[in-house]
Amino acid sequence: MSSVEPNIYDPQQVETAAQKFWEAEKAFEVNETSDKPKYYCLSMLPYPSGALHMGHVRNYTIGDVISRYKRMTGHNVLQPMGWDAFGLPAENAAIKNKTAPAKWTYKNIDHMRSQLKSLGYAIDWSREFATCTPEYYVHEQRMFTRLMRKGLAYRRNSVVNWDPVDNTVLANEQVIDGRGWRSGALVEKREIPQWFLRITDYAQELLDGLDELPGWPESVKTMQRNWIGRSEGLEIQFDVRDVDGSALDPLRVFTTRPDTVMGVSFVSIAGEHPLAMHAAKSNPKLAALLAELKQGGVSEAELETQEKRGMDTGLKAIHPVSGEQVPVWVANFVLMGYGTGAVMAVPGHDQRDFEFASKYNLPKKQVIALKSPRNGDERTYDADRWQDWYGDKSRETELVNSAEFDGLDFQGAFEALAERFERKGQGQRRVNYRLRDWGVSRQRYWGCPIPVIYCDKCGAVPVPEDQLPVVLPEDVTLLGTGSPIKADPEWRKTSCPECGGAAERETDTFDTFMESSWYYARYTSPGARDAVDKRGNYWLPVDQYIGGIEHAILHLMYFRFFHKLLRDARMVDSNEPAQNLLCQGMVIADTYYRPNPDGSKDWINPADVHVERDERGRITGATLIADGQPVVVGGSEKMSKSKNNGVDPQAMVGKYGADTVRLFSMFAAPPEQSLEWNEAGVDGMARFLRRLWAQVHKHVADGAAPALDVAALTAEQKAVRRKTHETIGKVGDDYGRRHAFNTAIAAVMELLNSLSKFNDDSAQARAVRQEALQATVLMLNPITPHACHAMWQLLGHAETLLEDQPFPQVDPAALVKDALTLAVQVNGKLRGTIEVAADAARDQIEAAALAEPNAAKFLEGMTIRKVIIVPGKIVNIVAG
Repeated sequence: MSSVEPNIYDPQQVETAAQKFWEAEKAFEVNETSDKPKYYCLSMLPYPSGALHMGHVRNYTIGDVISRYKRMTGHNVLQPMGWDAFGLPAENAAIKNKTAPAKWTYKNIDHMRSQLKSLGYAIDWSREFATCTPEYYVHEQRMFTRLMRKGLAYRRNSVVNWDPVDNTVLANEQVIDGRGWRSGALVEKREIPQWFLRITDYAQELLDGLDELPGWPESVKTMQRNWIGRSEGLEIQFDVRDVDGSALDPLRVFTTRPDTVMGVSFVSIAGEHPLAMHAAKSNPKLAALLAELKQGGVSEAELETQEKRGMDTGLKAIHPVSGEQVPVWVANFVLMGYGTGAVMAVPGHDQRDFEFASKYNLPKKQVIALKSPRNGDERTYDADRWQDWYGDKSRETELVNSAEFDGLDFQGAFEALAERFERKGQGQRRVNYRLRDWGVSRQRYWGCPIPVIYCDKCGAVPVPEDQLPVVLPEDVTLLGTGSPIKADPEWRKTSCPECGGAAERETDTFDTFMESSWYYARYTSPGARDAVDKRGNYWLPVDQYIGGIEHAILHLMYFRFFHKLLRDARMVDSNEPAQNLLCQGMVIADTYYRPNPDGSKDWINPADVHVERDERGRITGATLIADGQPVVVGGSEKMSKSKNNGVDPQAMVGKYGADTVRLFSMFAAPPEQSLEWNEAGVDGMARFLRRLWAQVHKHVADGAAPALDVAALTAEQKAVRRKTHETIGKVGDDYGRRHAFNTAIAAVMELLNSLSKFNDDSAQARAVRQEALQATVLMLNPITPHACHAMWQLLGHAETLLEDQPFPQVDPAALVKDALTLAVQVNGKLRGTIEVAADAARDQIEAAALAEPNAAKFLEGMTIRKVIIVPGKIVNIVAG
């Protein structure tokens, strides 16, 4: 057993000794043979960017506190770690640094692993993997080929966000103000072949499954419900006539408001719609507009905010009820990727259609009116204020100007129109989802190769399982943004597994969300021949998942979807991948800058700034250390490279020690809230640890403590012991139920303050102090494990492993008070306090309250009407 000299607290010495011990003992490696209940605690795996940031430290410390606490409460705890190692940043860094992405990635993994180990996380490193290795991605390739055979993976042309600089497809969320999130290039709309997974087949189950997740934040579940976007409506057919009157293919539109169909004054179609392209063949102006509309992203947010643009195609749609001809317009807010690529426009009752119709002087028709107007003029339609009442769900409406449907309410109109359209073959009831199938193709190199072979005779053929993995070559030279495997005819060349003829490999790679959607399951089954083996059902679902709320939609949706694929492949039995989800807040820090003549800003790192503060800690001035000249204080923002306000965790660990950094990360704010980085606060945590270390050292130096004799304790000794056990109860609840680590730390600090004021040097006082210090070490162990490891040994437990010690238990007898302090009120106002025996009778309490000097003064000359006693709290004397 290692030991540390118990003199001055030296974090580096303490932490090195503890980490060596844990590694030698393989203290955190677990298996499935334990008779303890399992607990799987998982933090989202990091991207190996090269260095940890404070967001990592906070995320993984939260997971480590939960993991260590659960181990102390008798659980078999799995806390693994891996690397989300594919992706565009590695490729861009490789181009910039003239190296291979693999070399850059593995070097970063080595460095970040050492950083994580320096923070003392209780990780089972035997299960570590990087998602860029064939040993990992072979399993997702195998899954994909199986999904192809089941029809759940397919290829079709799709309009996508194309980044012309990074030469790849971007998700909607990666397009910001019409530009690529990394390159800043103007994004184009392109139609290219893409591979998809049929997540829409699971839309209803993904929606219903949210009700099975009470341990997930409501905000996340709401975002997922909105993203899935279930809606019930009608799909309605509009026949179409060409400019010469000939029939064209009909349009189908989906609407949740069929009651407004008589208000249709035009039909909007996407620029990529076949009818738009047909019309453009004989209309050069329309063809030019369609070319322009290919610029910009395809996200709904962008479509909602951009200026409305469009053009009449000259085609006519036949209204399915009235038979009237209405114009067909191309509109830039309609996309082929959403619904049918066509929208029935009701400008009298839809804001987007209203704006478009107003710009192009198209008719607006009222077909909805209030059933019971509150004043006469509300019956009269005003196009400029239609939203005031159309969106008022509390008021009944009825159809007007709608022929035989006049007077019907929404539901009545829905049913009548559904019956009519279904009878005439013009439409049908439908449930629609906003969710779209998951496009998994990416056109860059550094990703998992999609296991498909293209044959002129057989088409797209999945690579046979015995030929997997399709290995991505790692020893490549990147000269630009083009993919080496696309440029390498030898890598592409292969033979068709069905006919044996010449064929080519798919050169697109998977979206990196593929790797992160199932990594949690692989941790449970290291070395398994398939993605997951029977060990998966031992560990899954994850008991506690931890990560940022920015992953609420994409990652967490794919995470849930892939689990259902694994379930349907009979690899796991559960329906959901994680029972509980904790979304930690951001880490924010002060920003500083100097303005440039052109209006730009030079952002300065906080480490290079001298800050002056007032007595309340508020910044009153800041100067650059290098030249002593002032800098501008820019306010607190999320730590980022762009604002140069990141704090290097390694520098903080080197200066203060890992335990201090961990302690501050957990103390400064509750896990769900933003944490404001403040080095003065870090220094305060360092002082607290030194104070605790000194108390333990002094106590040990005073000699061994005798056995605790509860019956022999004085009132003061009982009070200190009661404080110890009250703290145990609170900290256990804060760790286990509330995840309120900041208040747990505050409670331990209060206990330490009480101990510092406990000046009794008797034998039983030392026994009380021994119990309190042992409890303190055990309670802080999940947060500051290195120091606690050393202090546990100092307290006389050199032969026992702290990590195997149970969390301290509350002794109910210690909480019992011999005496109670009660507030004394006269007519509801506090006038004093009394101390009575805990078992004092009512008449004794009443007599003591009436005799309390200050209360007696206020009762002079008054008649006591009654005395109200709230047991253990208050005595209220009612007098007049």
